Amino acid sequence: MEIKENSVVVLTYELRTTTSDGTFETVEIVDKENPFAFIFGMSGLPEGFENNIEHKKQGEIFDFTVLPEDGYGDRDDEAEISLPKSIFEIEDGKVPEGMLTVGNTIPMTNEDGEKILGLLVADLGNEVIMDFNHPLAGKSMFFKGEILEVRPATEEEIQHGHVHGKHGVQH
Repeated sequence: MEIKENSVVVLTYELRTTTSDGTFETVEIVDKENPFAFIFGMSGLPEGFENNIEHKKQGEIFDFTVLPEDGYGDRDDEAEISLPKSIFEIEDGKVPEGMLTVGNTIPMTNEDGEKILGLLVADLGNEVIMDFNHPLAGKSMFFKGEILEVRPATEEEIQHGHVHGKHGVQH
């Protein structure tokens, strides 16, 4: 079976990007012991990734590049914003110790109620600068891996929006 809409895909991959000095940096390795399983067309993965594996079959090896415009887009300078430290206070009026450390990723909620992650990039005293760009925004992504399994998704998996069973959610 080849990968198409509503196929369950199980695969391995190595994801690399380039650093500012032009060398490769490994971002993530997904191996056969803990493969990645998703429903093609429902994964939320970048379009460039899905386009490059569409029509591949079990056992096929892949090696491709996803450019920023087909991945997580370019970095947006307006996605770096200053926030008062007071919004991080919990019930007793204090910020949890260690939370506001430069380099921490903090789960937050935007004005539409959506969950987002922000990277704390600077501490300005009473304020912090948070970067809400995706960590891979503005970067070309280099993938290589193997398609381990392709099968039709069940109706229940399609309704739930995720893979069940061996490499998916158990419920």
